Amino acid sequence: MDYIAGYKNLNVWKKADELVLSVYKLTKIFPKNECFGLVSQMRRCAISIPANIVEGYGRRTNKDKSQFLFIARGSLNELEYYLDLSFKLEYIDSVNYQKNLSLRNDVGKLLNGFINSLNN
Repeated sequence: MDYIAGYKNLNVWKKADELVLSVYKLTKIFPKNECFGLVSQMRRCAISIPANIVEGYGRRTNKDKSQFLFIARGSLNELEYYLDLSFKLEYIDSVNYQKNLSLRNDVGKLLNGFINSLNN
């Protein structure tokens, strides 16, 4: 149980989990024809972020931890593109776009800080 409580106490994981929930809610309003396209891609990369944080948390060495955090960061960057595309396609309005982009940026800052702390 300490393992579970441990990652749940990480601010980066909490914020990434908030981002996943927001993306799931956001994509509920997308057109039905995007269910197996953009919606699926957005949800998969969003959920990959906290999942890789958890995976890295369970690793022994900082090098191994960092590898999973780099994967999480890649998924975070991928999500940024999908948010941009969704806005351009007018699937989301500027309020939802800004909200989710802000969450994405918050996760990015926390994730970069976590990676840096392991490499110092």
